[in-house]
Amino acid sequence: MSITIAGRHFDITSALKSHIDSKFDRLREHFEKDIEADVVLSVEKHRHIAEMTMHVNGLHVHGRESTGDMYSSVDDVIHKLEKQVRKYKNRISSAQHRNRKPLHELEHQLLEMTDAINTETNAETAVDTAHRIIEREPMEVKPMTVDEAVLQLDLRDYDFLVFSNSDSGNINVLYKRTGERYGLIVPPN
Repeated sequence: MSITIAGRHFDITSALKSHIDSKFDRLREHFEKDIEADVVLSVEKHRHIAEMTMHVNGLHVHGRESTGDMYSSVDDVIHKLEKQVRKYKNRISSAQHRNRKPLHELEHQLLEMTDAINTETNAETAVDTAHRIIEREPMEVKPMTVDEAVLQLDLRDYDFLVFSNSDSGNINVLYKRTGERYGLIVPPN
């Protein structure tokens, strides 16, 4: 297990480090593989904030809690992470066994706006040349149901998730809307 602990405006004592390590023992029980965790402890005015992110088996679980005491904040965020892990494992174990489809690979590109090149060119080429790709990143698109995708989106701090719908075999995009609502983009048949 690899735990990285950082403090912002806060000195981390050895007692607090051992407290965090002992609390992560409860989470180790759920996984066979090693867990990587990032812990950030900070103090803002009278609030003690504990923020933790776990990385294991391709799963990213994030939690943040704020109380008047750092030990309470750590306990609360560990409880929150454990609840999320149990929810995820229960949903996975109750899912029906289905034929797994191969992973799709997509390429993620970041675009940057540049100044319009020449006003004499037609509008279509001006739009094409006004964007520049600044970064490319390959990403695996895992096959999962819509319910599993919603769970993954809840566990991560992203606004959207690209996945292969295991029911239809198509690439779908799930995104967060206002409130506790989600949108699903499905390609036409």
